[in-house]
Amino acid sequence: MSVSPMQNLAQAIRQHGLVRFVEHYAQEYPDAHLKDVIVDYLGPHREMEVAGQRVVNFGSDSFLGLDQDPRIQASIMRGVRRWGAHNGASRAFASVRSNEEAEAKLASWLGTEAALIYPSVSLANMGAIPGLVSKRDLLVIDEHAHNSMQEGAKIAQANGVRVVMFSHCDPHDLERVLTEAGAYRIAVVAIDGVYSMTGALPPLAELNEVCLKRNAVLYVDDAHATGVLGAHGRGTVLDALGNYDNTLVVGSLSKGFSCFGGFIGCKKEFKLLLKIRSNTFIFGGPVPPAYLDAVCTVCDILSSNEYEEIHGRLERNRQRFMRGAIDLGLVVMGGQTPIVSILMGDEDVTLQAGRFLFEKGFYVQSVTFPAVPYHAGVLRVQINANHRPEAIDGLLGALALLQRKYALPTPERPTSRAA
Repeated sequence: MSVSPMQNLAQAIRQHGLVRFVEHYAQEYPDAHLKDVIVDYLGPHREMEVAGQRVVNFGSDSFLGLDQDPRIQASIMRGVRRWGAHNGASRAFASVRSNEEAEAKLASWLGTEAALIYPSVSLANMGAIPGLVSKRDLLVIDEHAHNSMQEGAKIAQANGVRVVMFSHCDPHDLERVLTEAGAYRIAVVAIDGVYSMTGALPPLAELNEVCLKRNAVLYVDDAHATGVLGAHGRGTVLDALGNYDNTLVVGSLSKGFSCFGGFIGCKKEFKLLLKIRSNTFIFGGPVPPAYLDAVCTVCDILSSNEYEEIHGRLERNRQRFMRGAIDLGLVVMGGQTPIVSILMGDEDVTLQAGRFLFEKGFYVQSVTFPAVPYHAGVLRVQINANHRPEAIDGLLGALALLQRKYALPTPERPTSRAA
């Protein structure tokens, strides 16, 4: 029997290096891979059931625990009764009133003139970045920028825009790149506010100083800071810079907000320009209206005095885990945010470590190449406000047992091998 075109397509895709890499480890460690898991139950304190096993979930980015807040759930239900399940129109043609209300509340909470909501942060980056620049302009991107910004840069490059990278979080290299670029009409410099694999924070003030000197606008994907860093959870930009005069800031509505979508905080002028120039806004579909009502409720909570109480729980949990992980002698990356990465090293150790913790009752994401450098795999621990202290202590205890099984990296010995 002849091979069909569909079979040829599948075979061609399997020749891609990433596919070969993933399939190799899935075959080599079928029980340890723990990707694409199916969840059958979620509890109020991050209890989770996977494959019939009850574990505590340390892989959730709903950092404030608002997904379990009755007020958010009630807002969604009211929104469904008000609007139905979906409004069925591109926002280029029509937006429900809740969309305008949510954008107004977001801008008021964030401290920007305006906000524009997208169906996701990825779609915001993949639409706004190529929409902001044209052939006479320059796009500069941090070498470790989030995948969605890199994909947006590829679209811009395909449209004829010059795209260059600069060394991770390095203002001096940014200045070098902008200086060596030659003539350009305007440059846009795209970075993360929090780098999601490590929890690292960029030197925003220094990067912005270079931008102002070199006719460049700073574009900050602050998705992993939204709701959890800065005064009232406004993220990294306002605390670092004091204003948004030279910054477009992207935020998430599905992490700290525990709702749906993403947004760009900007000046009113840019809200209109992005509506015209951003293809993913035009063709990406709207956020389901019920979630927009929930966004309004979250904005009210973040703007209130209650936020300090919620964030206090998160901060106590973060500090509890950080102290314990450091006391164990583990290599801890990040730690200023609820994303804490523990260096494992080799890919096989990283995957087996995740499985080991799962069997001890804790789900932690095992992150390997290409999300992190080769042989620099990490356990990515995401701390939430609704984790119980005893769950954090339990995870630390499991990590101590893991150290007995594997020679994990330490600050003095940054390699790992099976014990």
